[in-house]
Amino acid sequence: MDRIIPGTPLDPATLAGAEDFGLSFATTADLDPMQDWPGQARALDALHLAADTRHADFNLFVLGTPGTGRHSATRTLLRGVAADRPVPDDWVYVANFDDPRRPVAIALPPGQAEALRQAVQTLINDLANDIPAIFDSEDYQTRRRTIEDAYSDRHEQAMSALADTAREKGVAIVRTPMGFGVAARKDDEILPPEAYEKLPKAEQERIDSAIDEIRQKLEEILKEMPNGMKAQRQEVEELNISMAEQGVDDAIRELQTRFEGHPAVSRYLAAMRQDLIDNAELFLIREDGPQAGAFPVATTRHYKKPQFQRYAVNVMVSHRADGPDGTPAGAPVIEESLPTLANLIGRIEYTSDQGALLTDFTMIRPGALHRANGGFLILDAAQVLTEPLAWDALKRCIRGGEISIFSAGERFSLISTETLEPDPIPLKLRVVLVGERRLYYLLVALDPDFARLFKLEADFDDHMPRTPDNAVLFARLIGSLAHGAGLRAVSVEGVSRLLSESLRLSEDAERFTLNLGALSDILHEADHWTGKAGADAIRQADIDTAIAAAERRAGRLAEQSQEAITRATLLIDTEGARVGQINALSVLEIGKTRFGRPSRVTARVRMGAGKLVDIEREADLGGPVHSKGVMILSGYLAGQYVPDLPLSLWASIVFEQSYGGVEGDSASAAELFALISALAELPISQSLAVTGSVNQFGDIQAIGGVNEKIEGFFDICAARGLTGSHGVLIPHSNVKHLVLRDRVRAAVAEGQFRVIPIATVDQGLTLLTGHPAGERGPDGAFPADSVNARAEARLSGFAQARRRFSMPPGRRGGPGTAP
Repeated sequence: MDRIIPGTPLDPATLAGAEDFGLSFATTADLDPMQDWPGQARALDALHLAADTRHADFNLFVLGTPGTGRHSATRTLLRGVAADRPVPDDWVYVANFDDPRRPVAIALPPGQAEALRQAVQTLINDLANDIPAIFDSEDYQTRRRTIEDAYSDRHEQAMSALADTAREKGVAIVRTPMGFGVAARKDDEILPPEAYEKLPKAEQERIDSAIDEIRQKLEEILKEMPNGMKAQRQEVEELNISMAEQGVDDAIRELQTRFEGHPAVSRYLAAMRQDLIDNAELFLIREDGPQAGAFPVATTRHYKKPQFQRYAVNVMVSHRADGPDGTPAGAPVIEESLPTLANLIGRIEYTSDQGALLTDFTMIRPGALHRANGGFLILDAAQVLTEPLAWDALKRCIRGGEISIFSAGERFSLISTETLEPDPIPLKLRVVLVGERRLYYLLVALDPDFARLFKLEADFDDHMPRTPDNAVLFARLIGSLAHGAGLRAVSVEGVSRLLSESLRLSEDAERFTLNLGALSDILHEADHWTGKAGADAIRQADIDTAIAAAERRAGRLAEQSQEAITRATLLIDTEGARVGQINALSVLEIGKTRFGRPSRVTARVRMGAGKLVDIEREADLGGPVHSKGVMILSGYLAGQYVPDLPLSLWASIVFEQSYGGVEGDSASAAELFALISALAELPISQSLAVTGSVNQFGDIQAIGGVNEKIEGFFDICAARGLTGSHGVLIPHSNVKHLVLRDRVRAAVAEGQFRVIPIATVDQGLTLLTGHPAGERGPDGAFPADSVNARAEARLSGFAQARRRFSMPPGRRGGPGTAP
């Protein structure tokens, strides 16, 4: 920069920065792979702190431009840290036999959740075979028959004794369709009513008394029968419980012993044991009818039957104590690509049965927070914020330190069906959000919980200083990108070309871009062209082809814009000179398309009250930054010319044929040059275009998109034919940003095009008008016939004319008349 003289055309080498990166290898296959991310030390330190610290609320927001490797760096680093962490507990939900609506959450050592589920399934299978066998056994049948026979014999004995008594008293106990009855008898026959009527009165009274006595005793025996049957049932039930208890205890003893070191499991097994004993009849249900199938067979999966679902173990999270290769598995690193409410905190599913929604604890499903518990959860910030209730639920879980499952329907009272209230599961993990900088700053400003819950930020840089060491690091990174994507190695010339394109993408010849996504896209396409050419490594020509093809695919709008100018639909002069007219350069960005285009800026002046009219602003087409730039022009004019006279100017400035909004101040220098040209009445060369902003002291300031702006004007001039007079004036401070395409550099080398840096307004005026701008001498005046002298003389004339017009009509004189 120090050897570049403002106002002097740049040499071709300056237009792309030095392309010798000092690389000495044949292909990237000769380089050691890159294990880190160069230029991201600040962000990586924050990632390490978030991963290593055990303090709560030290969650992390990874911010930066998409494509800088935020996701891959976060994922890789956290996996490395998580590998050395202990494996977190497993979690299961089991039935709450006292309150089925509130399932119980149980923590188990890694790998034990599946073991518990399989053990319980085996238990149910065993009981489904053992309990029916117990109740079909000879021992059970004998003991039950003994109970039933005992009560039956007792009843029969009482009835037999009563029958003997009745016989002795001359009456009989008879069984009728309506029950038992008592009647008179003679010998072994029932005494007919007509025979009874012929008996003496005393005999009748004796018989009636005997019948009443026997009937009373019969009623007492019959009343005792239900109590006997109840007692019989109780004894049978006690027998059943005893037999079931024996069978359940024999089957569950091994399971209780296996998990006796886990109090929560032991409590659950004790509750399950009692429920199994109380509901042993569930194991005696026969599968008759359609559910038995056309060809009934023995089954070994009794646990799948509906009546046994209450004993299932719903595994929410299960971890292996070690990896597939025997190494420690470590803590989980979960990346949820669709962070909906259900995918974050889990959900409760329902099944429809005759129009009713039913559920149970086996239909509870885990979310990303369950799977990441004890480790790390990576989320895309924008996706979390756009999913209904997801952000609020995430904050609630982090803040409360537990995972409570609910649905949006419950939250908004849209579901009236009965649901579950599972035990909350304790939560301890590190949440990492990945997003853009704007989103981070908005959250800090608008969400009071954010700064407390996410205390750390990892800011990924967009650029890396261009140094010989960094060039080698970048070459290794390119090799790692190619190898990781399964691409061919890149030749040293190809790497140099990619490094040059990296400078171009960063819009700075002194900075490498860290947009790895864009470089990876170029590598993939270049590898395609390498394969078409049958080469072994990606060459510079393949990189050039990929870049040119990408520009061509996105170049339709740029071509249409250029065509509108070359066909004179949009009026842009590239030859001759004109007063108050200049070619200003701007950048249009639509989608992924970005290109430069010249715009005609014109200025008109006359005597006035010091008003500078920005037609874009007056038409509501100018943005605030553009309007500010135009206002600065008034400050420059007031400070530069006729300081002892009022600024008696009316001027208008406009972007001709501009039908959309105008924003930015990169055309303020061009607007000032057009304005001074109109004041000095000196024509501006139309073979030159200008970009740059200006301050009130006349310093030309840096702008963005300098490469696209130069190339946009160059393409118009090249289409019309280069003459050697064409060129662009750019801010001197933008020279370090120049990384121009080969076509521009070739034209500059041939003397057909010029890129001229300027540092002040005066330098630009001299180049544009061909007249010296002029500096004030010791006498306070500009040199005669200089641009500034002509402009000041015009403004002085405006001031004098305004003064004359402000006088009463009788005192006005000519230009030379004294007031």
